[in-house]
Amino acid sequence: MTLASEHGFAHWGALGRILQGWAGAQKGEAMTGIASIRDGLAASEATGARANTPLHLALLAEALAFAGKIEEGLAALDDALAKAAVSGVRGWDAEINRLCGELTARLPYPNPAKAEESFRSALAIAREQGTRGYELRAATSLARLWREQGRRGEARELLAPVYGSFTEGFDTRDLKEAKALLDELALPT
Repeated sequence: MTLASEHGFAHWGALGRILQGWAGAQKGEAMTGIASIRDGLAASEATGARANTPLHLALLAEALAFAGKIEEGLAALDDALAKAAVSGVRGWDAEINRLCGELTARLPYPNPAKAEESFRSALAIAREQGTRGYELRAATSLARLWREQGRRGEARELLAPVYGSFTEGFDTRDLKEAKALLDELALPT
């Protein structure tokens, strides 16, 4: 961000603010992070850059969720999907749909059927696009929902082959979470 500022790279400075805000929210500084992301989004829009707006709105939604602002997060995700549809930039659709499911499940009156629909959409999009990381995340989220519904066998049948398709990266958070869930699903109830 310093280099971007020194050399007048407004787009990169805006991106830096967005990512810095998201990282801050991940570390427990949700309100400060939300402000940074919104500032970065405005600065990015001012440069005319729009290609990454769906991703940036998804990052904002995550930060809002950390702050307990679930409805605002869902609104940001709806905006992200709408902007992706208009722009044709669909690379983050799987993750945006997965986040819709996660936030829907966290509403004061959750709608498990709607959350499952979002997870299934995320899974289908990830498979269509060949984005295995997003496929793993979607499968883990759906398997977690099914576990909570007592559908442990279905959850394991869904997640095991996706997890098993990986040959490296087992120290990453996504694969660790999937493995822990699989281990839990293997235990007798």
